[in-house]
Amino acid sequence: MRTGEGTGACAGPGTGSGTGGVGGAAGSGTGAGSGDGAATGPGDVCGGGAPAIRALPAGEAAVLVEVADGEQAQALHAELERRRAAGELGMVTEVVPAARTVLVDGLADPRAFAADVVRWRVPPLAPAATGAVELAVRFDGPDLAEVADRWGMSPADVAATVTGTAFRVAFCGFSPGFGYLTGLPPELAVPRRASPRTSVPPGSVGLAGPYAGVYPRASPGGWQIIGTTDAVLWDAGRDPAALLAPGTAVRFTAEDAVGPAAAPAAGR
Repeated sequence: MRTGEGTGACAGPGTGSGTGGVGGAAGSGTGAGSGDGAATGPGDVCGGGAPAIRALPAGEAAVLVEVADGEQAQALHAELERRRAAGELGMVTEVVPAARTVLVDGLADPRAFAADVVRWRVPPLAPAATGAVELAVRFDGPDLAEVADRWGMSPADVAATVTGTAFRVAFCGFSPGFGYLTGLPPELAVPRRASPRTSVPPGSVGLAGPYAGVYPRASPGGWQIIGTTDAVLWDAGRDPAALLAPGTAVRFTAEDAVGPAAAPAAGR
């Protein structure tokens, strides 16, 4: 399952829907089946009486779990991976997070899983268990000045803010190796460019909505580009091929002094 860069400020999947399969799976206890084939329940994701979650059928052996927001999706993904590592999820083959959903594939009994997952109490998202991947950045992007203006600070302060933020890969999509990084405070969300560029160079570090990200390869794109990195985000000859995976901690470091923002190429 992959999310596209999309046309809004951020990339994220729409809500899923399904037919048959899981419908009515959580008919007992706190869950209840819904007409669209979804199992629903109070879903105390992250504790504190979080809104209900839904478990939707997604083929013969998969369930798409919908939650209220990105933080809950990350917490659910972490809990699923913990249970998977502990052997509690049987022969599950994939756990794929997105903006507000997590797809669980390879379930021996998706109906039973759907009935169960909507009743889970998922702990709040904990700090990443492994060390952060560090990405050295030259803060020389063509949109650095615009981002600085939106944030009400200097380009150097933008660099300091980004390098001082503990990012985490919420999910991957758009292009192989592209991770959607969360960690910036909501007030620093920036819109996508009004006019997307026809080509964004590989290694470009961009911002859009609540996310930061690095373009693994040259492609069209509408994110606000604030810098560049030489890090290789995707290498098919490497194991694993992707440098970043959901749940990975990421820190940006400033490679050199912040220079004047580069001018966009004509027609880009």
